[in-house]
Amino acid sequence: MVETPMIKVSDVHKSYGKLEVLRGLNLEVKEGETVVILGRSGVGKSVLLRQILGIEIPDSGYIEVGGQRISSMREGKRYEAVKSMGMLFQGSALFDSLTVGENIAFYLRQHNPTMEEPELEERVAEALKMVGLEGVQPKMPSDLSGGMRKRAALARLIVYRPKVVLYDEPTTGLDPITSGQINDLILNTQKELKATNIVVTHDIRSALMVGDRLAFHHDGKIAHIAPKEEFFNSTDPELRKFFENAVVTEELLKKGPSHA
Repeated sequence: MVETPMIKVSDVHKSYGKLEVLRGLNLEVKEGETVVILGRSGVGKSVLLRQILGIEIPDSGYIEVGGQRISSMREGKRYEAVKSMGMLFQGSALFDSLTVGENIAFYLRQHNPTMEEPELEERVAEALKMVGLEGVQPKMPSDLSGGMRKRAALARLIVYRPKVVLYDEPTTGLDPITSGQINDLILNTQKELKATNIVVTHDIRSALMVGDRLAFHHDGKIAHIAPKEEFFNSTDPELRKFFENAVVTEELLKKGPSHA
């Protein structure tokens, strides 16, 4: 019996005017797996996440999540189908006018209006504890550092326990120590939620830490995908060029994920 992938992207094309961004992209992600998509900035990695989340619809091809073809659903039905998904946006996307606690509780208040206040507060506190931000509920997002905002945004995902989590450049703009902490949180979140994850990044060190398989996005397609232990063996010239230009040492490339 063939296992149905949690996420299936089949021959997806997406253009904006004359700019063709996705050019027949294919990708399958198994349930509980973490796939990291690497590639240069501006090649369409974040566009792919928006298609999977249902924010945008492909021009052609299709996307299935949990066996449901969301790309051909009407908007209302598609919204219901992707409620079990969450996304950590590059800029964290917290509401500036709400406290951290109100930000974390926002989704639950919207979609579980019958939830009693004590339970809601307990869920918020539990999510913040998971990301190491106990007691920050009364603070405003502007009071938090960049790394703390990322953690708060991750807590907002954890609180409603999604089955699929998409991460858009989770370590961009963070110092190495904070980046390492975010990577640890991604691993802990996957363990806690048993979620299926797609992580978009150009940070090879982060990819080696959190990914089960690594994929290289180039020219609107997934040009190469493999378990992280095998990924660096590719002779694809564009991938080798990416390695050369990426912020990664030769020692890391030679030794691979066990030394990341």
